Amino acid sequence: MMVSVAISAGNEVRAQQAAPAPPVVLPEVTVSATRVERDPMDLPVSIDVLDGRAIREANAQVNLSEALVRVPGIAVQNRQNYAQDLQVSSRGFGARAAFGVRGIRLIADGIPATMPDGQGQAASFNLPSAARIEVLRGPFSSLYGNASGGVVQVFTADGPARPTFTGSLLGASSGTSRIGFQYGGQHGPVNGLVDVSRFETDGYRANSWARRDQSNAKVKFDLGTAGTLTLVANTLDQPETKDPLGLTAVQAALNPRQVVPGAYQFNTRKSIFQAQGGLTWDLPLSGSDRLHLRAYAGDRQVTQYLATPAAAQAAATSAGGVVDLDRGFAGLGLRWTRSTELAGRGFTASVGLDHDRMKENRRGFINDNGVAGLLKRDQDDTVMNTDVYAQAEWQLLPALGMLAGLRHSRVRFESRDYFIRPGNVDDSGGLRFSRTTPATGLLWKVAPLLNVYANAGRGFETPTFAELAYRPGGASGLNFALRPSNSLHREIGVKALTGNEGHLNVALFQVDVKDEIVVNSASGGRTDFRNASATRREGLELAWRQRFVGGFEAAVAWTALDARFRQPFTSGTPATTVAAGSRLPGVAPRLAYAELVWRHPNSGFHAGIEVRQSGKVFVNDQNSEAAAAYTVGNLRSGFQQRGKGWRLTEFVRVDNVGDRRYIGSVIVADANGRFYEPSPGRTVTIGVTLEVTR
Repeated sequence: MMVSVAISAGNEVRAQQAAPAPPVVLPEVTVSATRVERDPMDLPVSIDVLDGRAIREANAQVNLSEALVRVPGIAVQNRQNYAQDLQVSSRGFGARAAFGVRGIRLIADGIPATMPDGQGQAASFNLPSAARIEVLRGPFSSLYGNASGGVVQVFTADGPARPTFTGSLLGASSGTSRIGFQYGGQHGPVNGLVDVSRFETDGYRANSWARRDQSNAKVKFDLGTAGTLTLVANTLDQPETKDPLGLTAVQAALNPRQVVPGAYQFNTRKSIFQAQGGLTWDLPLSGSDRLHLRAYAGDRQVTQYLATPAAAQAAATSAGGVVDLDRGFAGLGLRWTRSTELAGRGFTASVGLDHDRMKENRRGFINDNGVAGLLKRDQDDTVMNTDVYAQAEWQLLPALGMLAGLRHSRVRFESRDYFIRPGNVDDSGGLRFSRTTPATGLLWKVAPLLNVYANAGRGFETPTFAELAYRPGGASGLNFALRPSNSLHREIGVKALTGNEGHLNVALFQVDVKDEIVVNSASGGRTDFRNASATRREGLELAWRQRFVGGFEAAVAWTALDARFRQPFTSGTPATTVAAGSRLPGVAPRLAYAELVWRHPNSGFHAGIEVRQSGKVFVNDQNSEAAAAYTVGNLRSGFQQRGKGWRLTEFVRVDNVGDRRYIGSVIVADANGRFYEPSPGRTVTIGVTLEVTR
């Protein structure tokens, strides 16, 4: 959703319990860029905020792709494969991820959902209980550490003033269903919200069954002069999720719902269980000083069965076809903030320290036609970061403001190998990286409704443990030759208020990257990586949202992105040359989203039309194949009935109303040429929600 006007989390939930009334319009706030509440209109950064209505209205509330399609610069591709999670990229960063999210920091209620090595999982986000999502792009993302492309933060809503119970039920095509329950309320100085849900689907393609059980809880304690203590806890249980794998271009054209025989032979699937808890404590020290403390811990267990040929698994250096991970993670953060004046002008400064640690036991087994066999890998991997940062916001002149920050990051990788056999030597070892990443921006208030800004900064991106997992040439052990990529970001932009209730953002950016991490080769279930030549990303983003008389609302998100290798390089076995000027794979040169919605002023009825467009996406560095461009349309409608102490809401939506065949996401540099993950045809979703207030 384009930045315009939002209802704060607490007011949004309370409004759901009240009788129909004129909407209460409050200034939108964000904390992602400055770590304190600020109007995004007054910040020299690209940042968008999605409120609760954009997240939940006429949506299944299962995947980030439902909401983030409204944000320019962000590409969220639903693979239709819950064994591999969403593919999320920001200005091209993260597009090469074969599973999970990398290159973008994911944060929920102040607690990282991205590990210190840069690998994250979006599936742990709980959307039914979210008050808002903030999406930060550009150089100030680096002030959150090891990530170059952006920051996605999800904030859980506070419980409503009166105890409220909510139940929801959803059904959709392909045997898809979701049932959820939520309870929230204020009890003296304690505010709480608890949400539990079960999602299940047979999947559009064969061998795509998935079930996801989630819970999310948030409890806030008002400690008076001692501030506010917030406890959060969440779980994700996703057992035996089937993996349909990718298809070749010919297979996708003949039958997009099929899977390759290897998926059945090896029973490709993935099981995930994650539990995490954390606390944040906001303590006012004085009228101008505040202290913020965070602490968290969790555990994530993953077992994945791959379609690795038996001959490849038999090699002495092979890790087998079954991946078994037991990952524990924890972290601490401390931040001091002072709001005062400098030279008679408003000045806010923050200084902080973050320490995060992840330790995993990684084992590999033979995949004996869907059954775990002999041990092939056994190692303990540890990655940790220790970062210090400082950030300041200063109103230099009445019409000129400055935002600046500096972060020093130290990331350490260690691996202890316990699987030592003839032909597979002891591969224990470690790596250490450190970087200092500055960022600065200026904002000029040209007129009361028009701001212009410019910013610049540096970022870095370490390899993840998944990218370090294999050495080139089939050798055993971690690929310690990989280096972090380093980036220089530059951006100029315009922010304008349009009419009474509209907002326009335009950003022009350029990002130069050295030592871009790319796929080197992929065969026999092994994918190894290397550092490529320099790359450049140049783009234009536009976000516009407007309310009109008569109940009409319109929104547009448009991105043009030219991402290319600037120098030639060789990769693979046998070596293949990638020419200078080749496009980065997995990155669409254009993305567009538009919606038009009409709302009845009194009844709660609304109807809308959505259009999504994506340009052609190359699937490898050589640009030898590509997924075709596509345009799809969606329809949605919602209804509402109210009574004393209750509200009933229904919706129906039709996605891909034209029943078009298209490739929704690609697997970059797949070893078998199975690059393509087809999206569903016409899909119908129906949902109902009942809220009861005591």
